[in-house]
Amino acid sequence: EGNEAKVFEYLEENKLFDLGHNGQIADRSYSALVKLHDGSYESQAYIQVFKKETTAVINALEEFVDTLIELDDEIYNQKWNYVEYLQTLIKAFSEDKTHRLVEQWAQVDRTWMKITTPIQIGHPLEYYEDHFRKAVALEWDIRLSNPKFEANAQRAQKIKNMFATIFHSFHIGEKYEQHKAIFDFYMKSLDKVQLYIGRPASFYGAEFNGLFSAQVVPNDEIVSKDEGKKIFAFSDEILQTSRAKPFLKLSQEIFGQEFLTQDRNFLFKEAAKWHQVYDITTIGHEYGHILWCDDETESAMNKTGNFKNIEEFKATTGGLVSFFIGNSESELSLQVLIDTIKRSVGLIGWMEVDEVQPYYCEGLIHLTGLFESKVLTWENEKLSIDLGEEAFVALKQWYIKTYQELAQHYLDKKDATLFLNQFATKTGKYFMPNNAIISDFVSHYFERYKAIGQELDTLDSKSNYR
Repeated sequence: EGNEAKVFEYLEENKLFDLGHNGQIADRSYSALVKLHDGSYESQAYIQVFKKETTAVINALEEFVDTLIELDDEIYNQKWNYVEYLQTLIKAFSEDKTHRLVEQWAQVDRTWMKITTPIQIGHPLEYYEDHFRKAVALEWDIRLSNPKFEANAQRAQKIKNMFATIFHSFHIGEKYEQHKAIFDFYMKSLDKVQLYIGRPASFYGAEFNGLFSAQVVPNDEIVSKDEGKKIFAFSDEILQTSRAKPFLKLSQEIFGQEFLTQDRNFLFKEAAKWHQVYDITTIGHEYGHILWCDDETESAMNKTGNFKNIEEFKATTGGLVSFFIGNSESELSLQVLIDTIKRSVGLIGWMEVDEVQPYYCEGLIHLTGLFESKVLTWENEKLSIDLGEEAFVALKQWYIKTYQELAQHYLDKKDATLFLNQFATKTGKYFMPNNAIISDFVSHYFERYKAIGQELDTLDSKSNYR
């Protein structure tokens, strides 16, 4: 236990990873490990491990296809795209040979990318609990995009501008051609992104881990090379949920009323600007996932199991750096800063929740920047927050420098743990910040989170913001 490298070694030696394109070890699995009588393990497809449940899914999908064939799509003319997609889903769920699973599910992703209507079906796409084999969770949903929404090319263009600026700041030398190929590929990929902003209509999820904020899929880079990606954003849902959340005593104790008043006035009274910040931080995050990776990156960087533990930071910071470099949205700087502080601190609460460890680790890296730039200081068990220009500029410089280093790390396909360990190291079961002061703050916050995390704030109320 605790030795991730040995786990990977065991899985590889015993051929327990699914094979992906061209017979290479895949960066995810559509199978589960089954313990045999002799104590060894065998990889088996979901149709074998969960035969009753998976067969029920297949039967339902077949019934779905039969119903759909009798109907006409006179608005979008994509009936046969849906039918083809559902048929590939049936085929993928029915596949019992583990070495063919990734290819079958890649075909699902390909047919799914052809569906461009406001009614989007989500199929098993993401993995949560399994840090080693990346077993994709059994979940699906219906998403409805907002018909009033106009294609938002602004964030994509800002991401492209940032990507070019960062890439051309490197002194790549002998690897120029290799890295330039990645750069050119992703500049083209950004043009293939389909953006859907809307709401989830219904969903089934493995433990409901994939609750909605935003998402960029598919994760298969070979598919994305040809077909692009879809970004889903649920801004109305998040705004509504954020406004509905109770005010908590922990927030009052950690942040203080002045900080909270600024944030809550913005949340309740500045809906249009709130959506702009969401575009920077959340949609920017999803675009940020796309950059600096090719089809080999995750496998190469995940030898010790920490790729996802830096990937979420890469994504968020990509969105932030596009904002910092862009300069055209500077009136939102204060709220972007407040949002970053609030989120980075809040992620500490997920320390012990294994499947969202990547977000906890992301928060630790953000906290390093916030403390190093003196936006945050921690003394005598009190958090001080500096929202002034000088601290903001220092933070901005820290993010740009750190993102440049991270992008170079990705281009070189170095193990993710090497980057993560610059900021945090695993102490026992959990990662903790290397910096003693930040570590003390994280420990304090988590103890208070456990002690009063469910208690309501009695000093402020929503009536103050109506």
